[in-house]
Amino acid sequence: MTPRFDLIGVVASDMAASVTFYRTLGLSFPDGAEAEPHVEAELPGGLRFALDAVSTITSFDPDFALPGPGSRGVALAFRCADPAEVDALHGALTAAGHTSERAPWDAFWRQRYATVLDPDGNPVDLFAALR
Repeated sequence: MTPRFDLIGVVASDMAASVTFYRTLGLSFPDGAEAEPHVEAELPGGLRFALDAVSTITSFDPDFALPGPGSRGVALAFRCADPAEVDALHGALTAAGHTSERAPWDAFWRQRYATVLDPDGNPVDLFAALR
């Protein structure tokens, strides 16, 4: 059997905050996910996106520590329908108290781009093609 890429996992220090953040970006978690130690959302193409509480990870890796804010060990990016949606999502997330690492801007590679930090400081890019 050939291995198949199946899951993207993010560790959450505050599950409720992380579920709310990623729901704003269009991911669908089951009702009550905010109180669970592990939750998953199905992505297009059958991939899964998982959130694990820190307590879940430390149950088998007692030395685990979250990386610092803005760390680029993992890159997550969400494609938006158009530049206006980049601006709107960036505005909604920052209005909800999330940190903007980079306000929306027109990148030289012809995309509207922005970066917001999730509740654990992971950078999440928002982008759309410029017309």
